Amino acid sequence: MIGIVDYEMGNLRSVQKALESFGTEVVITSDKSEALKCSGIIIPGVGAFPDAMENLKAKGLDEVISEVASHKVPILGICLGMQLLFERGEEVRECSGLGLIPGSIKKIQGNVKIPHMGWNSLEKSKDCSILQNIPDESYVYFVHSYYAAGVRNENLNAASFYGVKIPAVVSCENVYGVQFHPEKSGDTGIAILKNFARLAGDLKD
Repeated sequence: MIGIVDYEMGNLRSVQKALESFGTEVVITSDKSEALKCSGIIIPGVGAFPDAMENLKAKGLDEVISEVASHKVPILGICLGMQLLFERGEEVRECSGLGLIPGSIKKIQGNVKIPHMGWNSLEKSKDCSILQNIPDESYVYFVHSYYAAGVRNENLNAASFYGVKIPAVVSCENVYGVQFHPEKSGDTGIAILKNFARLAGDLKD
């Protein structure tokens, strides 16, 4: 079973429906014991970085996610959920993140409209489990104003370009992040979610 972390900041139902569309069993939870029983964890998110971290800490979910990560259970952060995986964010005010991937979250720079909203292609740079059988230059759907800066090459799996180079898929051991919304990214997004479910042992081919 895949657990979707409920910290009151995310489009939980759309992610749940996307996973259930191909038969994966899903639970939306903020309960520590339930989360620790899951074979994979998804951190969704829409909103501001410091508010998200406050909510996670208030529910003790930051510690739950760290414990899950230490058990080598697959974790997937989506959009804001991906940004929370990094060491710190600079949205509204500087704030510590979960610290599972090196780097920081900064505002998108350049002569571009903010927020970045729409379809952009993925330039793959390093294979990882959630990008299996995803063709280079596949298009996915973004909605964000901040991006992960200072991402190490070993953690960068795919990027898009919008004013700056946007890390679009990142990973560090069993922890994965996507800056875009796979649940809104058509067949490519579903394929990425299937890869994650397969990694968690919740999808039988």
